[in-house]
Order: sequence, then structure tokens, then C-alpha cells
Amino acid sequence: MNDSHIKRLIELVSELAIQRGEFTLASGRTSSYYVDMRRATLHHEAGPLIGHVMLDMLEEAGFGAGEVDAVGGLTMGADPVAAAIMHAAASRGLDIDAFVVRKEAKDHGMKRQIEGPSIEGRNVVILEDTSTTGGSPIQALEAARNAGANVLAVAVVVDRATGAKEKIEAHGIPYFAALHLEDLGLEPQV
Repeated sequence: MNDSHIKRLIELVSELAIQRGEFTLASGRTSSYYVDMRRATLHHEAGPLIGHVMLDMLEEAGFGAGEVDAVGGLTMGADPVAAAIMHAAASRGLDIDAFVVRKEAKDHGMKRQIEGPSIEGRNVVILEDTSTTGGSPIQALEAARNAGANVLAVAVVVDRATGAKEKIEAHGIPYFAALHLEDLGLEPQV
């Protein structure tokens, strides 16, 4: 990965996304900090940079040009990450679509759980902005498999070091993270 991109992304995530205080996480755990990645993924500089860093990470992991057809995950954390990767790929002449996974299928219209171009028979990577328990990526992984996709990997921007990697890898899928807590000067919360 481009070291200057990683360095700048660490600066931006630290500045924009790290909130200090007492927070209750989706897992029910409490934490002295909160990584509010939407403050970074939706930022004019950090968002596009996340797309390039994530694309670089996937390429270095062996999922280079032509390997990945689409990226996406459970709405809403994954949505801006998927869009950023789609745009970064397009800037490099690569064709990578984005998709959105709803928590459950709509009960009207097309009754879809996955929105965007069809992922049936396609190679996909499941995304998340930050993962604590791994529940959101696992839910998206199962929905993508049910839709007929070949899930290659799960990739997150920030890994909170709270067991998501192990839970996802137990599903037979490799797990990648662009940034870890130590990159951001944070300690794991137990």
C-alpha cells in the first residue's frame, strides 16, 4: 500500500472519527472511545482516500484487477466504503460495482435484500467501515451467498481487535483491515 496514503488516512481518521468519552457499542460493550467512521468515510478527502487504500489492500492480498466484480456490505457503514472503492477502481480503469445489503428484504416493490447490480455468480468482497463483533459483515456475507455470489473476502477500514477477524475467518473467508487500533494510538477495549 502507498505509505503516504496510509499515513494521511491515519491522520484523517484520528482527527475526524475518534471520539472520546463513554460509549455503548452495538455489541453492548462500553468503550472510552468511539470510532465514528462515517465522519471519515463521508469526508471530502478521507472518503476518496479510503477507496484507494482499500483497493490497494485488496490488490496486495491477491484480489487484483479482474478478480473482484463488486464490493458492498450491510447498510449503512459499508455504503460509503463501497462507493469509494467503486470510484477508486474506475479512476484506475477497473470495473468494480458496488452493492448495498439491507438488514432484511423489502416487503414491497422488488422485495430485494441486495440493491445495485446483480451479484449472482460474481466475485464479491464484503465491506465494513469498522468491525466490533463481526455481526454486520457476517450478515452481509450470508445474504451475498444466498444471492448466489462468490464471497472472496471481508475487508474493513478499521479493525477494533474485538474478535471480528476470528468470527469471520470461521466462516471460511479471509479478513483484511486497512487500519488497526495501534495505528490510531488506541488500546483494545475488553
